[in-house]
Amino acid sequence: MMNKRTILVHNGTNPYRNLALENYLMDLVEEHECILYLWQNRRTVVIGRNQNAWKECRTKSLSEDGGFLARRLSGGGAVFHDLGNLNFTFIARQPYYDVDRQLAVILEAVRMCEIRAEKSGRNDLEAEGRKFSGNAFYQAADVGCHHGTLLIRVDQQQLARYLNVSSQKLKAKSVDSVRSRVVNLADLNPQVTVAGMKEKLEMAFAKVYEGPVRPMDPSRIRVEKLEALENKFSSWEWNYGQRHPFQHEISHRFAWGEVQLHLAVNDGKVHHARIYSDALDTEYIPKLAAGLDGVLYEPESLKAAVQKVSAMDPMQETMRQDITGMLPELFE
Repeated sequence: MMNKRTILVHNGTNPYRNLALENYLMDLVEEHECILYLWQNRRTVVIGRNQNAWKECRTKSLSEDGGFLARRLSGGGAVFHDLGNLNFTFIARQPYYDVDRQLAVILEAVRMCEIRAEKSGRNDLEAEGRKFSGNAFYQAADVGCHHGTLLIRVDQQQLARYLNVSSQKLKAKSVDSVRSRVVNLADLNPQVTVAGMKEKLEMAFAKVYEGPVRPMDPSRIRVEKLEALENKFSSWEWNYGQRHPFQHEISHRFAWGEVQLHLAVNDGKVHHARIYSDALDTEYIPKLAAGLDGVLYEPESLKAAVQKVSAMDPMQETMRQDITGMLPELFE
């Protein structure tokens, strides 16, 4: 049985260090342990694993204001972090990685602040019909990572300044701006603070997991390994990637997420394909894109290439069929 409940509250606000530490904890977590990691980033837009940095974020404004663009390992959409936001991460090995139980910790902590909250949609937590937490997930071997945001006193003007949310996504949420669909917990209860929420989360962790919570021993973390990971997360190659001269582009929003297909074509064949998406599944989208490389640029060949990419579960099958269905629009 799971008998070790560990909490790590990190005070640094550099997003690359914080994401590196999160990644490192996935190697450190023990067989019967669940780690709750609490952290904050200063003025940062964090994008999902397969998202287009330039499309999701107003990168020029963010850079000019001294902000950071960071890419995480999980899927999902872009989020804005400042010091009014508190990030949480749960890390555990199978079979102790339990998203429902982990979400129960967050909901219990919010309820301790006398705010009624509930899960909504594929990965959001809401209070009074507005989102205060977005969640995303990542799996590596038998280790699961579940992380999310808690909007406590986020500067929503800055949030709207840097995030470039698509009109299709807003329409799907039945709102007309990103600011209208989110809420700070402090707006619902002015007594809520970041420091207070950290305390509530530790209490809720102990309550939901039915046992004492202990701080992580700093000696478990090797600085040289952490610095190597930080170099990865801070690199231009990881955060932006290579830009290609794509001539053909289409986009759609489906129930599982938004997708943008970009194709570079030379001599009648796909020279390079890239699919950007906020889908929570991080592995299947790159496989679909790879399946298009070298294929004749004509509808039936493209559709056949996508159909050859095997789907491992019903969601991947849905993604494959939806992307196959949108390909003919390239030729309209």
